[in-house]
Amino acid sequence: MALDDVKDRPMFDCRNAFAETIEALAAADDRIVVVVNDSVGSSKLNGFQKKFPERTVNVGIAEQMLVGGGAGLANGGRIPFVSGASCFLTGRALEQIKADVAYSDANVKLVGQSSGIAYGELGATHHSIEDFAWLRPLTNITVIVPADPWETAEAVKWAAAHEGPVYIRLSRMPVPALEVENRSFEPGRAEVLRRGGDLTIVACGTTAHLAADAAEKLAAEGISACVLNHSTINPLDEAAILSAAETGAIVTVEEASVRGGLGGAVAELVARNTPVPMEFIGFPGFVPTGSVEWLFERFGLTASGIADAARKVLARKAA
Repeated sequence: MALDDVKDRPMFDCRNAFAETIEALAAADDRIVVVVNDSVGSSKLNGFQKKFPERTVNVGIAEQMLVGGGAGLANGGRIPFVSGASCFLTGRALEQIKADVAYSDANVKLVGQSSGIAYGELGATHHSIEDFAWLRPLTNITVIVPADPWETAEAVKWAAAHEGPVYIRLSRMPVPALEVENRSFEPGRAEVLRRGGDLTIVACGTTAHLAADAAEKLAAEGISACVLNHSTINPLDEAAILSAAETGAIVTVEEASVRGGLGGAVAELVARNTPVPMEFIGFPGFVPTGSVEWLFERFGLTASGIADAARKVLARKAA
């Protein structure tokens, strides 16, 4: 992602971390299988297929079968990682996700690849910005949006060990490794990237490092921003969010629709407990066809855009 806010630092494709981790897990546990919809390459599962051809199920371009087949494998005692482009996985197969996976509480691990607007120029049909809003109401599905390679690997390990449905949302866009000491991954727990008392920025996935960069910009102006990497959209870290509200202002940032996603979840909780001024950064609805870089810039998903939203919410806090 060639944005002016990204520093000169190594960038990583989290799909590679997913692939390396699932191969290692499969080598130790023959219950693990992958189910794909003609997406072996885009899921980075070529290596898995070569090592475990008998545990690679390619159903072709048939997403309903993709999810239904995964549920059947789970019922048979396997641990299926059902992988495909998130726009098609969660859109075309939403009924199967609802009935076969969530309602049935099946031990299926859904992996939405190339999420958000990673397919930029292919337009709204290939953008996946509604998946949070579709899946959050399915309350027993743990929804995880890793922010970097380490968190991706930890999320995959956790999902494999967890008994129950999981959705892991991965991007094809490169991101830097977050600079956090003594990290540990726990679904439903936000990770503090930076401490501050003037406001809180809550971000996830590809926007977490941008939120940290925004806090640096604000610090240069004497504004102290707390930054949370909230990688679990469901369940929410209620304690961390209510603590964030104590700063008196919140900005949420997500590579998704601002309706029904991370921002909506935070607002629902805060409104019931400690209402504070909020700003939501994301996409207002269908977005134009264009490059990822252009779309991020246009809709404020940059360090500069996040800093602008922070100044705006602070003005409302002071009013």
